[in-house]
Amino acid sequence: MAVFWGLMIPFAGTVLGAAMVFLMKREMPAWVEKLLAGFAAGVMIAASVWSLLIPSMEMTGGRWAFVPASVGFLAGVAFLLILDSLTPHLHVLSGNREGLPLRIPPKVMLFFAVTLHNIPEGMAVGVAFAAAVSQGMNVTLASAAALSIGIAIQNFPEGAIVSMPFRSEGLSRRGAFALGALSGAVEPIAGFVTFLVTASVLTAMPYLLAFAAGAMIYVVVEELIPESQVGEHSNIATIGLALGFALMMVLDVALG
Repeated sequence: MAVFWGLMIPFAGTVLGAAMVFLMKREMPAWVEKLLAGFAAGVMIAASVWSLLIPSMEMTGGRWAFVPASVGFLAGVAFLLILDSLTPHLHVLSGNREGLPLRIPPKVMLFFAVTLHNIPEGMAVGVAFAAAVSQGMNVTLASAAALSIGIAIQNFPEGAIVSMPFRSEGLSRRGAFALGALSGAVEPIAGFVTFLVTASVLTAMPYLLAFAAGAMIYVVVEELIPESQVGEHSNIATIGLALGFALMMVLDVALG
């Protein structure tokens, strides 16, 4: 049950964030979007370091502990690079199109974009809980829970960022909420699949932890940071990143 709820907590954060469409106007202020995007980036960077890369190297130990972490990290970046290149999607803040040039409505492309970003987050939680329930992996349930809570916190503003554009496009509040919430459903699915795979292949645990870190860092560097720094209010985005990083660091150290 602890693993089940741990995998569901990030999804709950997205659902609660998407529910903000019932309380806010059709458009979210630009500075708020920048603040929330920076905050999400900060959480993901800190989670990648403290909750994934450091445990990966601690599991391996010794002089060559960096090898599984480096290999897994680069593999995670490559995996997201391939998905990002193939999946037709729309950048949330800038509206730039990426992926295969298929004729897909902007609303669907926006949905694909957020769903794509949620995959590495679900993988990170899944592999963290797999490490926590396995013996000799130096990852506690409290540490895995801290990662889950941290991602849920950054999913809250992300859910709002996703649902509000759907509302601006003319969807009803219920429709915008449903799509915003549904975009986060991939997280528990990816988390559960990763949990099963990782728990059955314990020798690959250090690689998979670093793999999830690489996938999350790709999202941060490819989209969150560039979009949050374009145009006005870039300083607010930087403040959001610092706050998100500090919060995730505190959660991991205090609970882990």
